[in-house]
Amino acid sequence: MSQTETTVRLEIPAEFSHSAPVPWAVAQLEAALAGRGLHITEGSDSLPIRLRKDDALEVESFGLTAAEDGIVVTAAEPRGFAYGLTELADILRTAEEPLAALTTAEAAPKTPAAPVRGVLRSFSSDVLDLGWFRDPEFWTGYLDELAAQRINRVHLALGMQYNYSHDPDVRDNYLCFAYPFLVEVPGWEQVRVEGLGEDDRRRNLEALRFASDEAARRGIHFQLGLWNHAVRPELDESPELRYPIAGLPDEQIPAYSADALRLLLAECPAIAGVTFRVHYEGGVPEKDHGAFWRTVMSGLRDAGRQLDVDMHAKGVDAELIQVAREVGAHAAISPKYWAEHQGLAYHQASVRPLEKARPANGDGLRGVTQNERRFTRYGYGDFLGEERDYDVIFRVWPGSQRFLIWADPELFAGYGRFSTLGGALGAELCEPLTFRGRKDTGRDGIPRDLYVDESLSLGRDDWKKYAYEYRLWGRLMYDPSASEETWLRSLRQEFGAAAEPLASALSSAGKVMPLVTVTQSLSASNNFFWPEVFTDMPIARHARSLDTYDFDLEDPGTWGTASPFDPQIFETADAYAAGLMSGKPSGRITPDQVASRLLLMAESAEAALEDARKSAPEPESPSFRRLAIDVALEALLARFFAGKIQAGVAYSLFSATGDTQILRSGLADYQEGRDALARLIKTASGIYGANLAFGDRPSEQGHWSDRLAQVDADIAELARELEEVARGTNGSDASAVASRRSTQWRQGGLDHTPAGDFVHGRPFVVQAQAEPGITVELRARHLNQGEDWLAVPMNREGGELSATIPADYTEARFPLEYFFVLRDEDSHDAWLVPGLEESLANQPYHVVTGHLA
Repeated sequence: MSQTETTVRLEIPAEFSHSAPVPWAVAQLEAALAGRGLHITEGSDSLPIRLRKDDALEVESFGLTAAEDGIVVTAAEPRGFAYGLTELADILRTAEEPLAALTTAEAAPKTPAAPVRGVLRSFSSDVLDLGWFRDPEFWTGYLDELAAQRINRVHLALGMQYNYSHDPDVRDNYLCFAYPFLVEVPGWEQVRVEGLGEDDRRRNLEALRFASDEAARRGIHFQLGLWNHAVRPELDESPELRYPIAGLPDEQIPAYSADALRLLLAECPAIAGVTFRVHYEGGVPEKDHGAFWRTVMSGLRDAGRQLDVDMHAKGVDAELIQVAREVGAHAAISPKYWAEHQGLAYHQASVRPLEKARPANGDGLRGVTQNERRFTRYGYGDFLGEERDYDVIFRVWPGSQRFLIWADPELFAGYGRFSTLGGALGAELCEPLTFRGRKDTGRDGIPRDLYVDESLSLGRDDWKKYAYEYRLWGRLMYDPSASEETWLRSLRQEFGAAAEPLASALSSAGKVMPLVTVTQSLSASNNFFWPEVFTDMPIARHARSLDTYDFDLEDPGTWGTASPFDPQIFETADAYAAGLMSGKPSGRITPDQVASRLLLMAESAEAALEDARKSAPEPESPSFRRLAIDVALEALLARFFAGKIQAGVAYSLFSATGDTQILRSGLADYQEGRDALARLIKTASGIYGANLAFGDRPSEQGHWSDRLAQVDADIAELARELEEVARGTNGSDASAVASRRSTQWRQGGLDHTPAGDFVHGRPFVVQAQAEPGITVELRARHLNQGEDWLAVPMNREGGELSATIPADYTEARFPLEYFFVLRDEDSHDAWLVPGLEESLANQPYHVVTGHLA
């Protein structure tokens, strides 16, 4: 077809022409065509775009085939066709020659890697969130973006702004106990929200109905999160509660909730599922939680449609799983991915020792969560058994807060590969700003997006800052092997020649916080550990941070002993120092190696950002500045943490050896990190608000400038300690300095082909090959974070190695995961295989599935 021709015609099978989301996708394509001077007509001389059904394709799969006589979109069902049409629209919007791009568009059909590619958006503040919640224009633009990026589930979470059992001084409880804010329930007319008018309640219900209807129109599963079922705060000591709920005694909450849920689902027929926080933080004592939830969930029975019931995994036990079965809903359990934070793409090989199960102690409020099933708090626990009759969907919690943009394609592709671990369905990302304004902190006049530079603020459309992140999340969860053109074309459209270096800068910067989070893991709780705006933990004199981190650290609770979130893969500073002194390193990734990697990320991000600035057509435009400022801040955070980590290692070695030279060197590193933090504060000045509030604790709000004095105090105390010790010593131990291992991450040295599967109840033999002088130990475990790892030495015959996992261990109906610890007898070095690659986006262990003989 000639480039001068300007019309396109659509040929859509009648069975799909009115099936959501095809009509929505057609409108998207029509708008993209019109934006490039093309139009949809019925003319016979127009370029045809044909939708062709192919029953052999999987759900959501689509293919594109271009030829001289037109373009063919193949799929088996409406959502696949919609993805094909929106892919054409995306190509059209970004191509220099739209018709040429359209007539050469090709895509081989692929089965989505992760069946569930979700985001969670929370209502956390009446001041900051009522505006977007009730705004149809917000929902249409936001949902258009999610659907175009193949995000197929949106979770609107109500009631996450407080942990009621921990927060008796509740004030902003808007939509916390959501039902009476949305519906008046027949037979329960006495239940009312004081201070809420009938018009407000009507508008809230209309907003929920509109959002869920519009999601369904785009082929997005709409999940309603009802995260709180406490009518009153725990101790009933909230004199400043803004919206008291009257007329509902505690003993009537379950029955009222069931009736209200039944009505709410009837009023909003596009709600496809409900998420419940079923442990004590949702307001329900765990001793009798089965009876409570059996009554509440009975409200799902008469919905007239199959609903998904998603139970937040913390504290879930067999009784609650049985309750979900009884109501006839499709049951899912949603564990946290990396505690309450966004970590790397793989799942932690083990949870911290603090998360191990504890004996029952008779605590009727929270005994299940805090004791018997404690290991379910911050990972998948024991939920990945092979004979389960429920689904698993991981949730990337809002921790680290992520108001800066963190967007690395390699890590997002890793989520696409590993969010289906053990047959799980995928993951739901708590989007940036999820907890913004939580715990009544949204009343200081700072916009939801935290910008005080008005040229950068996006108002109710704050999500647009993260459009690139949504693109990576949705498209790389769908296809982790997607071409870089998938994301570059959106940057190229807006930033021209700066697209490639800007993507590189964002990639390097996007790895910083996930690596910091999983290695400097001072608390699993996002209420205390906020590495993005870090409350300092002192190093000097083996101090303990009694007011911030002490409750969540094992004794002695010092910087050098704080466990990473994955203690199988990463090393503490003290243990690293001990391994150096003994000549028997553990093989885990060391703090020195982490610091080195952070510095490389900073250098790469800064160099790429400089290239992007030079080539950007409008480097002072708000859209470029938003990304550039965040990349610069992230690089400086990497430099700060690198200096802090190096100082921590130096202090651990100094404590073991008395070598003042090492401590002096560490102080210099710390000072460099401190100076990076000072530059960060200067860079952010006038850009972000003085109170970056995500909660009411000091560790959940404030600014980087508040943290500088903490760091300065620690540096000064280290200097005093050095001065005191130096008076009575020669101050040098060259052997200790020389013993620090290379900061390169050693890999390889072992040839191993993972087995495809194993037979339950039979020995599982693992074989490998290694060079002489290398000893190898196999580490293995069921895919169950409630268990410890086996350590099995591998027997050597020549270059052949083997180890056997016994039959009584393989009997359990769980997949197996394993990795290797290698030791070089000559160099006394040790490392893990497969280990973490330079991308940080692989899985550092193998997983095999069992079957019956």
